[in-house]
Amino acid sequence: MKQKTLWLSAAFLLLSQSVSAEQIGSVDTVFKMIGPDHKIVVEAFDDPDIKNVTCYLSRAKTGGIKGGLGLAEDTADAAISCQQVGPVELSDKIKAGKEQGEVVFQKRISMVFKTLQVVRFYDAKRNALTYLAYSDKVVDGSPKNALSAVPIMPWKE
Repeated sequence: MKQKTLWLSAAFLLLSQSVSAEQIGSVDTVFKMIGPDHKIVVEAFDDPDIKNVTCYLSRAKTGGIKGGLGLAEDTADAAISCQQVGPVELSDKIKAGKEQGEVVFQKRISMVFKTLQVVRFYDAKRNALTYLAYSDKVVDGSPKNALSAVPIMPWKE
């Protein structure tokens, strides 16, 4: 039982240290008589390690009574688009890259065990950054995913 409590504490600590996103807007998808409507939320976040790359993420947000109380589990549906918004300089750490990628964003989409994640990969051959959005769950994740690529180009003002 102590191991389970330690694991849950560690999971909450990891999630609380993630990059936060700024909500850009939302649209209602289903009217709910009681509680907030189901929505698609559009958020933006800056890559924490690479200056001048911003990602825009759209995701489903469950409404109703459970959604209003923060008890609902959001679906695994998400889309992502990342853009170069200024001059980009890649550090040696990024250029070394990892085949597993690096998590640059996480958002809890259920009470405890489900998260939406964005993982960055560096494609040295094509000089591009690739961002993969997907959700995972402790027991059973989802194959639903979205992908965005940012070619690293010389910046012209």
